[in-house]
Formats: sequence, C-alpha cells, structure tokens
Amino acid sequence: MKLARRSFLHLAAGAAALPAVSRMSWAQAYPTRPVRWIVGAPPGGALDIVARLMGQWLSERLGQPFVIENRPGAGTNIGTEAVAKAPPDGYTLLLISTPSAINATLYEKLNFNFIRDIAPVATITRQPFVMVVNPSVPAKTVPEFIAYAKANPGQINMASAGNGTGPHVAGELFKMMAGVDMVHVPYRGSGPALTDLLGAQVQVLFSTMPSSIEHVRSGKLRALAVTTATRAEALPDIPTVADFVPGYEASGWYGVGVPKNTPAEIVDTLNKAINAGFAESKLKARLADLGGTVLAGSPSDFGKLIADETEKWAKVVKFAGLKPE
Repeated sequence: MKLARRSFLHLAAGAAALPAVSRMSWAQAYPTRPVRWIVGAPPGGALDIVARLMGQWLSERLGQPFVIENRPGAGTNIGTEAVAKAPPDGYTLLLISTPSAINATLYEKLNFNFIRDIAPVATITRQPFVMVVNPSVPAKTVPEFIAYAKANPGQINMASAGNGTGPHVAGELFKMMAGVDMVHVPYRGSGPALTDLLGAQVQVLFSTMPSSIEHVRSGKLRALAVTTATRAEALPDIPTVADFVPGYEASGWYGVGVPKNTPAEIVDTLNKAINAGFAESKLKARLADLGGTVLAGSPSDFGKLIADETEKWAKVVKFAGLKPE
C-alpha cells in the first residue's frame, strides 16, 4: 500500500516528467472539441448531479461542451476502466469519488490499477452522508433506531448505492460500531436505492447528500444524522452519528481524474477552471446547497486525499470482510 501511495503521489505531480516536445505539442488551445465526462453511476444520483453541475460550468468556462456519459456498474469500476483505457488527450474525464478508494481493496482483480492508471486533476467537494429512513420507520433519533434494530435483528433492510460504495461502507461502519444486524441491499446507484427507500421497500440508507437532501427537506424522508464529525451547514438541525456512536466518521468526496500521461498543460487548464468555479458565487452556493464543502487544491493535493482515503477504507473492508457483488 505504501508503494502504491508513493507511486500515486508521484503520478499526481509527475506530468512534468513528460518529454519537452510532448508538453509543447499539447500546449495549444484546449479544448478544441467536446469533452466526454464519464460517471460510473446511473442518472439521478449524487455522482451524476455533481458532474452535471460542474460540467455546465466547465462548458461555459472553456467554450466546449462537457458531455456527461453514464457508465454504471461494478461500484463505478466500469466507468473507471473506460477512462483508464482512453487516450490521454484530455477529452475523456472521470468523476472520481469515494468508491475509487474503496475498490482498491474491495476487488482482488480489476482490469486496471486506479493508483497507476488514473491521474488526479482536482477535488470538487467533500460532504457527509446522511442517515435517512422511510417515515414508516418508528425511530426518530439514532438511539431509537439502534434500539429498534436490536429489537428486530436481521429484519431491517439497509440500502446502498452498490457493494463497496461510500453509502455501503458508511453503513457497515455504523453496523460494526453500533452493534446492530441489518440486511444489506445493494443497488446500481443512489437513484434506484432512493426510489425503493421512498417506496418503503427498504428502511434505511446512508445516502449521499446531493441525492437525498431535497427529499429530507420535503419530508418524504426522515434524516436521523449526518456522518461527518461536525454538523452539516445544509442541515444544521440534524445531529451527527458521532453524537451517539462516539468515534464514528465517514464522508464522501468528489473530484476529477484523467488517464495517466495526460499532458501537464491540460491537467493544469482543467484544475484552474475547476478551482475558478469555487470563486463564482452562484456555483459555490449551489454546491453548498447540495451539502458539500468545496475543496480547492492542486492535483497533488487531490492525490494525497485519495491515498489517505484508500488506506482508511482498506481497514474497514478487511475488518468487515466485505466482498464485491
């Protein structure tokens, strides 16, 4: 893991190692044609929402369409593989999120190596997951939910956006630390999971904030807690899980990646355009309204975040004995 971590951090900053002629050839105006942005989840979920919001900004900022292409399946691995094998020319982007770090340990065999094959460009936001239940669930607080779950072991269905996704491991961490037995029900993305939660086919979900916050505000779902160490600005009246389960913390994050060996000039153009968006009041307010805290930074900063998260979730995956679908 330490070797992979060092390799990834070098990759984040290592585009300068490309031959000078190659760098100069890519220094021409970019982009000159539409850019496709691959999202490893179906429409309607948090990854899709964040990518479309940022894609619109990049389209306006850089003067070419940034077209979202949904490639759901295998915990975002299908989309990641497509980007890993794409030409390193800046015209294929990847929406990177928490599952990218989790999958490095969850899956024993993949057709790509995320640390090796994807270069980080920029972070977008970090945000809490929110523990939401269908209103038919009698519990109105985390302690009440824990008591309800212990009184009904194996009878509560916990949805997730898929095996190994952020909502899944956040839920597994809760199960482990709260000592409750719930049945995990994986879906192909946050959208389908929320649909069944709204329909009471499942009872609880550690949901991404962008995909569930409007349902919470409308009263269609009940929020019991957020998963970060502090309360979320978007839901200031909702306590944290750690208020009742000491030491609990989990958060989701989003960013942009490209195939390895993408020229440094292109990575720099994208990084600057994304960070410029965070200074634009309308975009920043929209991201905040979705529950996120913007994370401006360099490609190396993003590389360090991914390396740290990969190490953190490796411990949870191994402790809980998690397996892919």
